[in-house]
Amino acid sequence: MRVSRTALIGLPILIALPLIVHLLFGGSEKYYLHLLIQILIWSFIYTGWSLMGRFGLTSLGHGAFTGIGAYATVLLWNYAGLTPWLGVPVAMVIAVVVALLVGYPCFHMRITGHYFALLTLALTEFIRLCIVGLRDYTGGSLGTQPRRYGDGVSLYAMQFEPDRVLSYYIVLTLWLVGLYIWWRVDRSMDRFALDAASQDEEAAASVGINVTREKLKVTAISAAMCALGGAIYGQYQMYIGPDTIAGLSVSLNIVFACIAGGLWVMLGPTVGAVFTQVLSEVLRVSMQSSVTLQALFGSAVLALDTLIYGLLLILFIIYMPKGILGALLEKREKTSSAPTPPSRAVLR
Repeated sequence: MRVSRTALIGLPILIALPLIVHLLFGGSEKYYLHLLIQILIWSFIYTGWSLMGRFGLTSLGHGAFTGIGAYATVLLWNYAGLTPWLGVPVAMVIAVVVALLVGYPCFHMRITGHYFALLTLALTEFIRLCIVGLRDYTGGSLGTQPRRYGDGVSLYAMQFEPDRVLSYYIVLTLWLVGLYIWWRVDRSMDRFALDAASQDEEAAASVGINVTREKLKVTAISAAMCALGGAIYGQYQMYIGPDTIAGLSVSLNIVFACIAGGLWVMLGPTVGAVFTQVLSEVLRVSMQSSVTLQALFGSAVLALDTLIYGLLLILFIIYMPKGILGALLEKREKTSSAPTPPSRAVLR
């Protein structure tokens, strides 16, 4: 009942948000709509990662899947003329195949914990190096752009970047789909099987759970979601680069946002996206405008946000392991379940 009431209040607000932004900010509405679109896209990607992360599958390789989704879609459009409506599903299939090729030997041989994290980190770097190495097609480290079709707004080419309001509703729908997938996984029998496997794989297998199959299923869903998010990001930004949508930095940002927002709560990754995107914008503006910081650090001031992210990640892990939303919900439950003190009439 609590979830439905929240949805009934929150969904109309989200639908009316472009109008609210227009009324509040007027001439600056495009900037704030852009920020909202960024938050929703990355919320979808973070939600995809949390499907694995909440079951102890700490992957540092999801930057590879977002990169595959973005680059496969753009290259199929630029060089084969394949519309993104077909290119995006192809990119998702490629990402799932890569995820299964890496995941099957890991899960079959019980590679977990930091070993699994290191292996997925290597996958991320491998994909990044492939992108940089194929510079004749991908643009290398400089990145590339989808070939523009028509006047910039095209349903066939899935290009909506100039129309921020339309882009907002598209990614809002994508975000809602991500929440629905999270909800379905959370209420499926697979969730209990994965919970058991995350605690003790041998005990889970002894009661008939096919641990490898269950892990592969959630890995495939997670990789497909991240590839879809990466493809939509590329189509919206009309630019992709190895540092913006692929690579280790993207993977680390995904992990940080999910931990910061709350890994075990459906809206936790969304809260993490709001926190990280707003923090990134504040740091970018303050660092570019601060003469003192530029004098002290020079061009290295642009890398200070990574340092701040690292420090915040350590603090969240130590002092707020359930994330922002998880900690707030836990505090609310403790407050509501606290015994009420007896009244004076009872004491008398």
